[in-house]
Amino acid sequence: MILAAALLGGCATQFDLQAHRGGRGLMPENTLAAFAKAMEIGVTTLELDVGITQDGVMVISHDRYLNPDVIRDAEGRHLTERGATLMSMPFAELQRFDAGRIKPGSNYAKTFAQQQAVDGERIPALSALFELAKLRNASDVRFNIETKISPNAAGETLPPEPFVRALIAEIRNAGLTARATIQSFDWRTLQIAQKEAPEIVTVYLSSQQGAGDTVQAGKPGASPWLAGFDVDDYAGSVARTVAAAGGSVWSPHYKDITQALVRDAQSLGLQVVPWTVNDEADLTRLLDWKVDGLITDYPDLLRALMKARGMVLPAQFPPKL
Repeated sequence: MILAAALLGGCATQFDLQAHRGGRGLMPENTLAAFAKAMEIGVTTLELDVGITQDGVMVISHDRYLNPDVIRDAEGRHLTERGATLMSMPFAELQRFDAGRIKPGSNYAKTFAQQQAVDGERIPALSALFELAKLRNASDVRFNIETKISPNAAGETLPPEPFVRALIAEIRNAGLTARATIQSFDWRTLQIAQKEAPEIVTVYLSSQQGAGDTVQAGKPGASPWLAGFDVDDYAGSVARTVAAAGGSVWSPHYKDITQALVRDAQSLGLQVVPWTVNDEADLTRLLDWKVDGLITDYPDLLRALMKARGMVLPAQFPPKL
């Protein structure tokens, strides 16, 4: 794993504070406003999700479609039902929709009651985020980019190969191969990335939580999410499956791990970066377990806990005066 450590740079030795969707506990998810706020707070990594429009623009969005919980039409009204897929719309049409305010009364709004609305925010192009970081002189900030693709929704996105190749091209064109990682629950995309761009570190996401279980341990055959790898062939160990798949970083759901599992993964040469941890007690416990990083909706809270422990803090990048 020496190569992986070299590629990860500072993150190989410094704790990785990741702002989930830019820090959606504070600002509208996956918007430039959120990423700007995260850079002001000071994070190691901006965590984000990407899709591709009809005309081939790589955009930042958690959903493969317009989500009525966060999307409003040109008249300022939240959508009443799931909207069109990103793949069905050209980028210019997508820009008609506002992504800056949670739908009042929704479960999402109740979960993130502190989120500050920023009317007028749009679903941004990935290139716009890269440019924003450049304008902030945020040369230390990293980008953890999730491919929002599903083996169970093949008609809603490009197939894995062209999707990943387009993302690799964006990263390479921006000169960010040393500061970007590609992550996914759909390990097919990670296998392609490792073959097409071995210089970009891959991050293996997993969940064993209820209906969101992507591992499917103990079930016949391999999970469709794991690119042909069957966790049962590795004694039910997700970490060992990730290592067999050639991964450098394992990002499990934080409820799926124990301190022993963290140690086992790290003994395999994997970095362990759980998602998405928001409660102070959970953050504290995982810090005690010495995970390699944490993905959180509240980067300000995690940073405060790190400061109290005397940990090295990421640089802050306020707006230029």
